[in-house]
Amino acid sequence: MASASPAARDQSGAATPPFKTELHAAYVKGLSAKTHTFEHVATEHLRMSGVYWGVAAMATMGRDLRAEMESDTLTEWVLSCQAPSGGFGGNVGHDAHVLYTLSALQILAMGGALDRIDADRVAGYIASLQQHDGSFVGDEWGEVDTRFSYCALSALSILGRLRTGFVDVGRATAFVASCRNFDGGFGCVPGAESHAGQIFCCVGALAIGGALDLLDSELLGWWLAERQCDSGGLNGRPEKQADVCYSWWILSALSIIGKVDWIDSQKLAEFILDCQDGDDGGISDRPGNMADVFHTFFGVAGLSLLGWYDAGSHANFRAIDPVYALPRDLVDEMGLESSTL
Repeated sequence: MASASPAARDQSGAATPPFKTELHAAYVKGLSAKTHTFEHVATEHLRMSGVYWGVAAMATMGRDLRAEMESDTLTEWVLSCQAPSGGFGGNVGHDAHVLYTLSALQILAMGGALDRIDADRVAGYIASLQQHDGSFVGDEWGEVDTRFSYCALSALSILGRLRTGFVDVGRATAFVASCRNFDGGFGCVPGAESHAGQIFCCVGALAIGGALDLLDSELLGWWLAERQCDSGGLNGRPEKQADVCYSWWILSALSIIGKVDWIDSQKLAEFILDCQDGDDGGISDRPGNMADVFHTFFGVAGLSLLGWYDAGSHANFRAIDPVYALPRDLVDEMGLESSTL
């Protein structure tokens, strides 16, 4: 994998900003105190995922989660979001959904607290969401989406219940494969438009299910590489603007299929670094916009997948796993199942 050098200059010849570790850590830690903001209220329903993005960003930056993120307190909050069904909601008192169930398990895994839950109970909830065609609905209301296929398989693997009969993994990967398009990409259901976010979910699900042979890596690699814009950033589909979040969605898929060198890593690293808020910390979707925790995590994760931290003074940083979006050392320690090309 080609690594982007931290000593680069952008297209104007100006030095690329350094990665502002301390500012970003302070930004993430400060989010819990901003309960008075419109953003806090408007994102109440997805608080579980927001907490995951913040914890995962801090973990990737090698921070002490117990000391800086009060991970023990977060564990208690996560447990309070578990529904009677065994799944987890996006916040206390909210309905269970497979999206937030995965986020909850990821938080617990990073906090070393998976032993606090009944794995079979959670796995039973996830199993109840699988349909006859192998797809998964997100919750009791019945929406089908390949995002939910990834979440289900990833969550079951984290629980150690992937191959223990709770779900039909073969049918799950066959459904994902049925969502492949003529351009090599994947959509949310069969026949839906290819989109980078869905592609990560589908490639990740196939990687966990041991079924990467069901995709066309050459054609898919071409489609993903075509997402790089003149700015160096990546977009999610043709004719859209570059956005930092695709530094994760696309790079993770490219990492899994072994084609990160098909894009210009240097230009992408410069784009991510230019999206940093140099005053208050955090990373935005594109230069000059307001930072948020979603793009902060995916910017941090994107630089990790590029190997950017390897070339700088970031010895304490933890490489991120492209399949599970967790620190790679934790994935290895847990023995989580996946394959790459």
